[in-house]
Amino acid sequence: MAKKYRVTLTCEERRELEGLVNKGKSEARKLAHARILLQADEAEGGPCRTDDEIARALNVHVRTVERVRQRFVEQGLPAALVPKPSERVYLRRLDGAQEARLIALACSPPPEGKSRWTLRLLAERLVELEMAETVSYETVRRVLKKTNSNRTSASGGSFRRKPRPSLLRPWRMS
Repeated sequence: MAKKYRVTLTCEERRELEGLVNKGKSEARKLAHARILLQADEAEGGPCRTDDEIARALNVHVRTVERVRQRFVEQGLPAALVPKPSERVYLRRLDGAQEARLIALACSPPPEGKSRWTLRLLAERLVELEMAETVSYETVRRVLKKTNSNRTSASGGSFRRKPRPSLLRPWRMS
């Protein structure tokens, strides 16, 4: 099958990609995309490899090679190197008022027979109080993590680790 998107790099683009790959200080995906473009180059002196050869050599899927090639032709070099941001919209399970009530609940005394609140207990209590139809313990964890304290610990407050004494005093020469 004939390639629909042909990559022909200019000397400047090739130098930029080679410098990026040789330096090796970028994200792994960006480096992989740069290597794909260098291998797919059909300009004079370019390797002009097939998508299958590139995929096998770089340990990526053929579809990845096709997408990078297409993005380069349609949108240019910067778009081909950086992955497309997700367009997915994540709905929030709890709004601000519900999150505040959850934090207040987590700071309150635990139910009878329990020594402390667990994430699952908090999720169940939110459903019992009809604050939400369903809530997973993972949602509760994310909300409590944003508060920067450990609300489910026995102490119920923020926990600060005590520094080790050996790090406080400089070493003495004897």
